[in-house]
Parts: sequence; C-alpha cells; structure tokens
Amino acid sequence: MTVFDDFLASSERFAAETAIPQRPAAPARHVAILACMDARIDVFRVLGLQLGDAHVIRNAGGRASDDVIRSLIVSTVLLQTREIVVMHHTNCGMQTSTNEEIHSRIVGVMGAAATEIDIDFLPFTDLDQSVRDDVGRIERSLYLGTDTVVNGCVYDVESGQLRPVSR
Repeated sequence: MTVFDDFLASSERFAAETAIPQRPAAPARHVAILACMDARIDVFRVLGLQLGDAHVIRNAGGRASDDVIRSLIVSTVLLQTREIVVMHHTNCGMQTSTNEEIHSRIVGVMGAAATEIDIDFLPFTDLDQSVRDDVGRIERSLYLGTDTVVNGCVYDVESGQLRPVSR
C-alpha cells in the first residue's frame, strides 16, 4: 500500500461524507498567497482562510519564479485577485544552500546523468531581502493589474507568528 493509495481511500470517504459547496474559481477574498512548500506551514490556519478564500501557490522557498508569475497573471487578470501576499519563513532550507550545493547533491544522488542540470533553485541568504526581491519581481510584472497590491511577510515556524517585511 502506498501513500497514494491512502489518498484515494481518503478521497472516497471525503466524497461520501461531505457535501461539496459550489464555489466560484475566483478567490472570495480576492487574494493570492505565495508561500514555501514546507510541510510545517498550514497556510490556511495561519492566515485564517477558509476553502475558496484565496489562491495558494507553493514552491521551494516561496519564490516568485516564472511559473509563479504565470499563475499570478491568471489569478489577477482572469480571476479578480487584487492582492498578493509573499510569505517566506524562518528556518527555510532554501536559505541554507547555494545552487552549487544543490546541484552537487543532485549529481550525488542521480549520477552523471544529472551533470547537465541547468536550474536556478533560487536559494537566498537574507530572509527579509528574499521577500523584498520577490515582492519587487511580482510588482514589476507587466501583466498584473496596475491596482494589484503586493505585500510581504515572514512566518516564524517556532512561534507561529507573521512579521511584515518593510520595503
């Protein structure tokens, strides 16, 4: 039995026990959250969100990669999002590695086949600056509405508190 098998069984129970309310695709609170994929962070609970309130986009480090920008364009242009929140966190693994170290570890696991890997994993050293960098990259996107507000914060994984990051 795999974890995926557990997920399928859970989905069957969920569907049998839950009345699924009809909700629009647009987020009810007109907000998109960019956060790290770190499993210690329950974005919905931390921010007091309910299902349908927000688009939540997660990746390693919560970075404003090209694919994140693509999703934010869809969210703002097609689905009425007017606010974006960049939420990085303390003790992030992307803060403790360089691209070179990550590439070396991949080659160590995958062997010679991975020596040609050409991915910027977007690591960072300064937590607040990484938030500022991602807020700035999102704000500079030419395809987000001009009335879109972008804010940034840091989530402390030990205290559970959010701290806004000033520009």
